[in-house]
Amino acid sequence: MRTRVSKFAHVLERVGLAMAGAASGLFVAAHTGSAISVLTTQGFLLIMMIGGAVGYYLGIDTPPLPLNSGKDGPAPRIDAAELLTAIGTFCAALTAFASVGVIVLREEPHIAWTVLILIGWVLGISMQIVAGAIARMRG
Repeated sequence: MRTRVSKFAHVLERVGLAMAGAASGLFVAAHTGSAISVLTTQGFLLIMMIGGAVGYYLGIDTPPLPLNSGKDGPAPRIDAAELLTAIGTFCAALTAFASVGVIVLREEPHIAWTVLILIGWVLGISMQIVAGAIARMRG
């Protein structure tokens, strides 16, 4: 049984992750919005921030599958949630890092790079959300 302090610490950690995801979404939205004029709306910024918050909240710190690899037992399975959250977190963080770099250095990359950053961000947070849902449904 978890103590109140432990529960509070876990909630605080999750809220911090959600804020980091929202900030990352804001950076990606600011970069892509500055390059693609259609995406300069407040709605786009809000959607990117909410997507980042949900993705980081659900997708980071997913409980792993129980380890059941014995000598005579079944072969270890690939944990889809663990793989998805790892790839998703990497993609989301990489695209956020690239966006911050573009903003801070005041670069103007080719539109193809901007679109690739946007696609990488959307795929990354989508993988995190799916991974979090899988992990929470199984236990």
